[in-house]
Amino acid sequence: MPFLLSTHMENTEAATTTRWTKALILVIGLLCSTLIIYNAYWGGWTALLLRSAFFSLIACAGFIVAIQRCKVPWLRFAHFVFALLALCAGPYLYVNYLDIVMGGAIAEPLDVQLFVITLLCTLILVKIYVGWTMLIMAVVALLYGLFGNLVPGSYGHSGYALSRLSSNLFLRTEGIYGLPMGVAAEYIFLFSLLGALLLKTGLGKVFVDIAQALTGRIQGGPGLTAVVASTMFSAINGSAVAGVVTTGTFTIPLMKRSGYRAKVAGAIEAAASSAGQIMPPVMGAAAFIMAEMTQLPYATIAAAALVPALMYVFALLVSVRLEAGKFNLPRLEKSDVPSLTLILRKRGYMLLPLVALIGFLVYGFTPAKSAVLSMCITLLLSALKKETRLTFATFFELIEETVRNVLPVVAAVAVAGIVIGVLTLTGLALKLSAMILWVGGDSLIAVLLLTMVASFVLGLGLPTSAAYLLLAILIAPALVKFGVPIIAAHMFIFYYGLLSAITPPVALAAYAGASIAGADPTETAIEAIRMGFVKVIAPFLFVFWPGLLLTESPLQIVLSIWMGFSVIFALSVVFAGWWGRALKTTERILLTLGAVIMALAQNTSATELFLLIGTVMIAAVLIKPTRHWRSIAET
Repeated sequence: MPFLLSTHMENTEAATTTRWTKALILVIGLLCSTLIIYNAYWGGWTALLLRSAFFSLIACAGFIVAIQRCKVPWLRFAHFVFALLALCAGPYLYVNYLDIVMGGAIAEPLDVQLFVITLLCTLILVKIYVGWTMLIMAVVALLYGLFGNLVPGSYGHSGYALSRLSSNLFLRTEGIYGLPMGVAAEYIFLFSLLGALLLKTGLGKVFVDIAQALTGRIQGGPGLTAVVASTMFSAINGSAVAGVVTTGTFTIPLMKRSGYRAKVAGAIEAAASSAGQIMPPVMGAAAFIMAEMTQLPYATIAAAALVPALMYVFALLVSVRLEAGKFNLPRLEKSDVPSLTLILRKRGYMLLPLVALIGFLVYGFTPAKSAVLSMCITLLLSALKKETRLTFATFFELIEETVRNVLPVVAAVAVAGIVIGVLTLTGLALKLSAMILWVGGDSLIAVLLLTMVASFVLGLGLPTSAAYLLLAILIAPALVKFGVPIIAAHMFIFYYGLLSAITPPVALAAYAGASIAGADPTETAIEAIRMGFVKVIAPFLFVFWPGLLLTESPLQIVLSIWMGFSVIFALSVVFAGWWGRALKTTERILLTLGAVIMALAQNTSATELFLLIGTVMIAAVLIKPTRHWRSIAET
C-alpha cells in the first residue's frame, strides 16, 4: 500500500511538472515569436539587443525542457535556477545598451560576471542538446583565448584577460551574439515556425500523397515516394534528422512492407531527408547566410545550388529504382496509389504558400519578410476548410514544437559564435587558411583534399547553418586565395560540412532512420552514404566544372550538366552492381573509367571529345544487349 501511494504521488508530481513547464515553454515561445516576427516585418531592434533577447528566451526554454526530461529532484531545481540565470543577459543588455555603447563596450566587473553566467548556461545547453563535440570545441577555444601565451610557435599569442573576452564575446556582436546567433534569430526560428505551421495544416501529408501518386506504380515505388516526399519536406525544414523522424514514420514502414531491407529503408529516408540541406530555396537557412558572406545576390546562390542538388536527388532515385529491380520488389496495386489530379484539385491550394515564398524571395523581399508573408498566406488558406483550420490547441502545439526544434540549433550557433569570436580575436582563423595553403603547396587537388577533411571534421554533428558559418570563416578563405571562384569555394565547404549527417561516426540522420527501421545503425549509415555519394564527389565536380553552378557561358553550362548527370548515373549503376542483371566486374570498371574520363575532360584541350569518349564507354555497357533492356522494362 505505501508503494502504491508513493507511485501515485510521483505520477501526480510528474503531471504537475509537465503542466507548468509546458505553460512556461508556450509563454516563452509566444514572446519569442512576437519579437522575431515584429522585427522581421517592421525592424527597429539593433543586432545585439535582438540576438541577446532571443538567446535569453530560448536558453531559458531549453532548461525548462530539460526539467521535463529529468527525474532527479535536485537536478530539476538546478535546471530551474539556470533557466532564471539564462534570462538575465537579454534584459541587462537592453537596459544598459547606451552605457555599453558610449563606454566602447569595455567590460566592467558586473559585465564579466554576467558573461561567465551566460557562458556557463551556454556550455550546459550545448552539452544537453548537441553533445560533447561542440562542448569540447568551445572549451578548447576559450582556453586558447585565455592561455594562448603557453602555445609555442607562430600559433600562440600573448593571451587575453577574461575582461577582454567578455568585451568581445558578450558586449559586442562578435561572440555569443555574433552572426551565427543573428542567423538563428532572423532566419532559422522563422523558417522553423513556417515549417511547423505548414505541417500542422497538412502539407506534409500532401507531399507524401503527391510523391506516391507520381511514383507509386513504378517498381520500388515506396522508396521513390520516400525520396520525393522527404526532399520536399526537408527543403522547407532544412534539418535532416527532423525530416527522418517526421516523414520516416510513414515511409520507412511502407518500404519495409514492400520488401526493402530494413537498413536500406532507413538509409533511403536518411539520404533523402539530407537533400533538404542542399536544396533551394532555404537550404537550412544557409542560402541566406551564403549570400551575406559572399556578397552575392540570393538568386545567384539559389541558382548555383540547384543543379548539384538535383544531381543528388537524381542519384537517389536511380539507386532506389535499381535496388528494387535487383531484389525484384513488387509494385503497389493501382488501388493503393492516390490520384494526382484528385490531390491537386482538392488540396493543391496548400502548395501556394511555398510558391509565394519562392516568389517573394525572387522578387527581392528579405528572407525574414518572405517567411512572415508566407505564414500569413498559410493561415488564410488553412481557414478555407475545417480539416486544415488551426485551433488554439494546434496553434499552441506548433509554437511549442518550434521552440523545441530550434533548441539544438541555438545552442550550436552560440558555441559557433564563441569559437569564431576567439579565433578572429587571436588571428588563428587567418593562420588556419595559411596552414592549408602551406601544406597543400601549389597543388589544387591537395588543397581541396585538405579542405575536405577539415570541413568534415569541423562540421561533425553541427546544424546546417552553424556548420557553414564556422567553415566559411575558417576554411573557405584558403580556397579563395588559391584562386577557386568564391561561390564554388563556399559551396565546396558547405557540402563537406554537412556530410556527417549520413556518415559515421556521427551520422545522426542515418541513426534516426535505423531506429525507426529497426536496423543496425552502422550498416544503415554505410547504405546511406552509398546512396548519397553525390555529396562526396559533387564538390570536386563543381570546382573543376563551374558550369554546374550556372556561372559560366551557356555552352559550358550545357557541357557541365551533360557531364554531371552522366557521371552520377554511371556511378549509381556501379554502386548498385545491377542493370537488368548482375554486372560483371569488367563492366563496372568500364563504367567507372567512362565516368572518370568525363569528370577529367575539363582539364584537357579537347573537352567535347573526351566527354564523347566517356559517354560511349558508359553507353557500351548500359545499352549492350537488347534483352537486358527488356529485363529492365519488365521489372
